[in-house]
Amino acid sequence: MQLQGKTALVTGGTDGIGGHLIRQLRGKGVTVITQGRNPERCAATRADRFEVIEADLGAQAGIDAVLAALSGRQIDILINNAGAGVDHDFRDPGLPDLAAADATIFLNLNAPIHLITALMPVLKSRPEAMIVNVTSGLAIAPRAGGPVYCATKAALRSYSQALRAQLKGTTVHVLEALPPVVETKLTAGRGNRKMPPEECARQIVSGIESNADEVNVGAVKVLQLVHSISPALARSIMLRF
Repeated sequence: MQLQGKTALVTGGTDGIGGHLIRQLRGKGVTVITQGRNPERCAATRADRFEVIEADLGAQAGIDAVLAALSGRQIDILINNAGAGVDHDFRDPGLPDLAAADATIFLNLNAPIHLITALMPVLKSRPEAMIVNVTSGLAIAPRAGGPVYCATKAALRSYSQALRAQLKGTTVHVLEALPPVVETKLTAGRGNRKMPPEECARQIVSGIESNADEVNVGAVKVLQLVHSISPALARSIMLRF
């Protein structure tokens, strides 16, 4: 995809991987609209001359707010990057928080599906368009401590694959990006061997430019290789992660 002159909506663009995505895309000549839910980070991103929609995509009201703000706008690229994790481990004291699990499922899975559905007519009207769904290496094989997060990413991976098949022959391409453990607030306290978010974003942008179907970022390349040889071995490794 030729990025110069395109317009992109990037969810979760006020922090982490998304914060680097919006800056790298702007550097390629893309007009970027982004979304965030933290008022301070939204304000800081606006101060850096980005258009920011403040909305919480963990609920339907947030979806409605984003779509209202985009009314009548032409969008060439939709990047579903916003995501969150949630503790859901029965080995810990007490029971998991089901309200938090529901909000995570909505943010990680329902929100991308809602945005894709609402924006599909706009995307199909463009000469060249792309949907980028940011999943995770954990969509390939889960870790034991994060079953809700892993399930949402595996579901979005399956959705992306089916959607790509549906849109074959149209002007809308579907790219799935699978990051490894990246240095963000989401992964705080989880080891030291993490990919810098700017490098993760660089590889995703490169995948957009090359019209890739998948971008296996960093160590996910190794996980994908192991999974192709032995899915059971990949699961065994990741469940201990």
